[in-house]
Amino acid sequence: MNKMLSVARDTMPLVPAMRGGDDALLERMRLDDVEAYRTLVERHIDRAYAVAMRVLKNPADAEDVTQEAFVKAWVNRHRWDAGRAKFSTWLYRVIVNRCIDFQRLPKTEWLDEVDEPKADIIDAVTSIHRRRVYGQLEDALHRLPDQQRVAIVLSYYEDMSNLEVAEVMGTTLSAVESLLKRGRQRLREILRTAEKEIRIGLAE
Repeated sequence: MNKMLSVARDTMPLVPAMRGGDDALLERMRLDDVEAYRTLVERHIDRAYAVAMRVLKNPADAEDVTQEAFVKAWVNRHRWDAGRAKFSTWLYRVIVNRCIDFQRLPKTEWLDEVDEPKADIIDAVTSIHRRRVYGQLEDALHRLPDQQRVAIVLSYYEDMSNLEVAEVMGTTLSAVESLLKRGRQRLREILRTAEKEIRIGLAE
């Protein structure tokens, strides 16, 4: 992700971080202020990457999506209408849409690699169980349909209201509520099945 900031660092001397809201930074970006762009990126990059990572579960793809979103913000800086939407809403919408595009591409690397437990650990069974349980929620989340997974990530991991989720996803409030309900139901089903598998595996 550091390369996303390289343009700002290489183009202008480093100065103390700029203060002000996103709209003020966007207005300065309209005047080709690269330092304002650098500040905007630094302000939002961590959460943007976290959203992409939760949806894609692939660091390289999440970084690509995040970089593309911020590059798009710079390329379209002259067309930004500050009164139309919050920058964070626009950013999450770009991230989510690009993540869904990535998900529709053929992938073979979605399965997690689990290290084999060391034989000399006394509580090996406990360690295996703990590791498996820790990964179950992430694995279950990744098995949800795209729209349900995005709604769950924005609502529970990013702590957005249902209305904010609807704005990011470009859909209605009722649609988001339905996605969350079906997503939670599917997660419970997946987790119950996974827990049974863990218990069977430990009993063998």
